[in-house]
Amino acid sequence: MAAYTSLRALRAALESGDTTSVALVQASLERAETLEPQLRAFVWLRKEGALADAAASDARRAQGAVRGPLDGIPVALKDNLVKRGERTTCCSRILEGFVSPYDATAVERLEAAGAVVIGATNLDEFAMGSSTEQSCQGATRNPWDLERAPGGSSGGSAAVVAAGIVPLALGSDTGGSIRQPAALCGVVGIKPTYGRVSRWGLVAFASSLDQIGVFARSAEDAAFGLECLCGHDPRDSTSLPEPAPDLSGRLDGDVSGLVIGLPDEYFATEGADPAVLDAVRTAVGELEAAGAKVRPVSLPHTSYAVATYYLIATAEASSNLARYDGVRYGYRADQVESLTDLYFRSRSEGFGAEVKRRIVLGTYVLSAGYYEAYYKKAQQVRTLLRRDFEAAFEGCDLLATPTTPEVAFPIGAKTDDPLTMYLSDVYTVSANLAGVPGVSLPCGFAEGLPIGLQLLGPALDEATLLRAADAFQRRTDHHTATPPEFP
Repeated sequence: MAAYTSLRALRAALESGDTTSVALVQASLERAETLEPQLRAFVWLRKEGALADAAASDARRAQGAVRGPLDGIPVALKDNLVKRGERTTCCSRILEGFVSPYDATAVERLEAAGAVVIGATNLDEFAMGSSTEQSCQGATRNPWDLERAPGGSSGGSAAVVAAGIVPLALGSDTGGSIRQPAALCGVVGIKPTYGRVSRWGLVAFASSLDQIGVFARSAEDAAFGLECLCGHDPRDSTSLPEPAPDLSGRLDGDVSGLVIGLPDEYFATEGADPAVLDAVRTAVGELEAAGAKVRPVSLPHTSYAVATYYLIATAEASSNLARYDGVRYGYRADQVESLTDLYFRSRSEGFGAEVKRRIVLGTYVLSAGYYEAYYKKAQQVRTLLRRDFEAAFEGCDLLATPTTPEVAFPIGAKTDDPLTMYLSDVYTVSANLAGVPGVSLPCGFAEGLPIGLQLLGPALDEATLLRAADAFQRRTDHHTATPPEFP
């Protein structure tokens, strides 16, 4: 099978007997090993286990006991999702040697649907970054230009889908960590409504913002993957009591009558590449030509979103990462002189620079004397941002915006300027603060690099987002383009 074959075609080939799961998984593993020296996208590959799972899938299919729509399909996980018996590093030295004793719910559900996990992908340490350069494993490369970043923090998962290694990969999105790398790598990435997919087994960065989602090459493939992950999980107290939706069954290509809002603030941001804004407007015009109605809207508190996000996210990160003390998980400094010395040296030697920066900032905004001025104020602004979206969705079915202000940037271009790096997420963080779903899909090219269109919808309406994305892809071919160096 060709590297970029769709999930629908792979399923058909498995059902007809034209291929087997073992053949698909073997091909994915071989392509991963061949491309890894260039991409550096995997943290580990699970060769023997994946081939054994593929053989079991073929045996089930032969007996007419197929588990679900992903049975026999090779997939990859971001390395902040735990899998029983496998290493989980979050690409941090502090988790060196940690092996998970259990599966994340998302992993359980993928495997319950028959998917075969072939490996774990690179990320910014503890998902803190926008380029996958902040990883103890080294930087992942963008398949469209190996001198450029794939985005982050789920850059490894975006890269392995863009390079045709797997048709589906899982990521996590705290402030845009699925949508931003999806845009920069030219694939589809969807962040569902907060609480739609259980976070049980996702290593926490910022608990009120983190969500698990999927990368795929088309909206249809993303729908097949996401609907397998959704549904209530009593082990996650923030999991919504909603049944898993039928997403793939809603893709009818019809957007007639759909009202699309264009937020004024997202098209007036200083520093945005005009080529990106033009491509997004052209894409919205394509949806309008297909029958959608377009109208301007306002999200008046947008300019406060990035600052609000980094106050809340770092505060939660400083609390969540307190558990890594050199005693309970992974790395422990040796030849220490006291318990305090053990804590101090284990954390100093185990965490990277960006994680330390965020822990210090988060501890500061939670400290006595500054809590009211920073953290409490940020939570109040978060409420205003959420109300902006609620007001906008009273007159619109979805919103259309750029996903990123520019195409993929050169590796190293922003590593010495954290504030510039943080602005890579200027169009994506609001959705996490409001808890609404968002999807990024390819909508054009500039300088030979992909541009992302972001669609945002009301809570629990992933179906409309994917229906619009699928309708756009039925009328365009941006999502079928492949990186020239990876045919």
